[in-house]
Amino acid sequence: MDGIHDMGGMQDWGSVTAPAPDERPFEEDWEKRAFALALLSMRVSGTNLDAFRHSMNRLQPMDYLADGYYGRWLRGAENLLTDSGIIADGAVDARTRRQLGEDVVEPPEPEPHRPDYKPTAGGSLRPLAAEPRFSPGDAVRAKDIHPSGHTRLPQYVRGRTGTVRRVQPAAVFPDTHAHFEGENIQHVYSVEFRSRDLWGSDAENFVLNIDLYDSYLEPVA
Repeated sequence: MDGIHDMGGMQDWGSVTAPAPDERPFEEDWEKRAFALALLSMRVSGTNLDAFRHSMNRLQPMDYLADGYYGRWLRGAENLLTDSGIIADGAVDARTRRQLGEDVVEPPEPEPHRPDYKPTAGGSLRPLAAEPRFSPGDAVRAKDIHPSGHTRLPQYVRGRTGTVRRVQPAAVFPDTHAHFEGENIQHVYSVEFRSRDLWGSDAENFVLNIDLYDSYLEPVA
């Protein structure tokens, strides 16, 4: 799906600031708890990392921007637990309001359910006997598609032409995996794009390498 999470290449967001060499992974204690809750939400709901990413992709744009990195993880965990019926829709908001002393109408009890999903192995990498469709040096075009569900195809490369530089290990396809529609194991390619092919002749001149799944690509004659 297209949303605020796919910000790469957008204008007017300012320059990227490099992290400090001594940057801590968690600036505040609540961020540690948010990280742990996010991991726990995947386990208790019986889902996977791609489903969790999609749970964050569906955040309202203003929430996504205002909540910060671990705030998004926390809201994503809430979405995942709501989707799975572990907590009721609106239960977190009701509890917050109750703690503030407000009168709250309690949401109805949810009906917990787990997806019929069992991974074939740990992690995302999988063996694939089929030969890769593309080889290093091949010209490819990223498909100009706008799926309604989860995708890892950035908007700024859609419809653009690049060159395969490396065949990466095969992996489960996030677009189906996030919705429990099968692992759909595919080859992954590191594709090189030139900045001015993506953003025009006024862009800074550099090359960008992006790992893209086979389903995202089409050959260029």
